[in-house]
Amino acid sequence: MSLSEKDEIDKSSAPLIEHLIELRRRLIWSIGGFFVAFLVCFFFAKKLFNLLVVPFKWATQWAGLDPHKVELIYTAPQEFFFTQVKLAMFGGMVIAFPLIATQIYKFIAPGLYKNERAAFLPFLIASPILFLMGAALVYFFFTPMVMWFFLAMQQAGTDSEVQISLLPKVSEYLSLIMTLIFSFGLVFQLPVVTSLMTRVGLLSSQALVDKRRWAIVIAFVVAAVLTPPDPLSQIGLALPTIILYEVAIWTARMIEKSQQREKLAREKQEADDSTGEQSSESPADPAQQS
Repeated sequence: MSLSEKDEIDKSSAPLIEHLIELRRRLIWSIGGFFVAFLVCFFFAKKLFNLLVVPFKWATQWAGLDPHKVELIYTAPQEFFFTQVKLAMFGGMVIAFPLIATQIYKFIAPGLYKNERAAFLPFLIASPILFLMGAALVYFFFTPMVMWFFLAMQQAGTDSEVQISLLPKVSEYLSLIMTLIFSFGLVFQLPVVTSLMTRVGLLSSQALVDKRRWAIVIAFVVAAVLTPPDPLSQIGLALPTIILYEVAIWTARMIEKSQQREKLAREKQEADDSTGEQSSESPADPAQQS
C-alpha cells in the first residue's frame, strides 16, 4: 500500500458515532425525498394513471377498435384509492431514486480510494438512464403490443357464440405496467452490474463468453417468471436481455483493455522511477572527483 493510499484511509477514518450520525442524515434525506415525491405523485395520481392508459389506447387502435371507448373498472370501493397509493409509491421511488443513490454514494465514498470513487461515479449516472430506457421501451412498444395480444382474444357475440369483452381492472392494469417496467428496468442494469464486477476483478469477458449458452436459457426462464403468461412479452423481454448480455461482453473487454493499458503505464512509470533512483545513487565519475 502506497503512502498516498494510507493517507486517504487516515483521512476517511472516523469514530463509529460519526458514521452513525452520517448514516442517519443520509437516511433522513432519502426518506424525505421519497415522501415529497410520493405526495406529488399522489396529488397527480389520476393524471398519471390516465397517462399510463395511453398505451392501452394505442393497442385498441391496432386492434381496429375505438380508442375513445377504452374502459377500466374497479370492483371494490377502496380498490382505485389503493391503486393510486401504489402508483404514487412507485412514481415516488422512481423520482427519488437519483437522490437516494446520491445519498448512498456520499455515505460510502469516504471509504473508497480516489480512483475507486472516479470509477464508481459513471455507473451511478448510467444506472437511472438505463432504467429509463427500459421503461420507455415498455411504455412505447411492449405495453401496446401485450394489450393488443389480449384484445385479440375478445369474441364478438353471435347466435352461436357469447360475447366476450376485455374490461381490465385498474389495479390489475397498473400491476401489469409496473411488472413490465420493473422487469425491463432490472434487465437493463445488466451492463452496469457486469461492468462493476469486471472492474473489481470478480468477472471477465472470457467467463461471460463461456457462459453465453447458459445466459440465453436463463434469459428465457427469467422472462417467463417476470412477465405475464403470453409469448410476446416473454420473447420481448428475453431478446433485449440477450442483446444486453452481448453489450456486457463488449463492455467487459473494453474495461479489461483499459486496465491493461493502465497496468503497463504504471509498470513503465515504476521502471523509470527505479532507473532514476539508481542513476542518482551511482558513484560520481573519477575524473569529476579529481
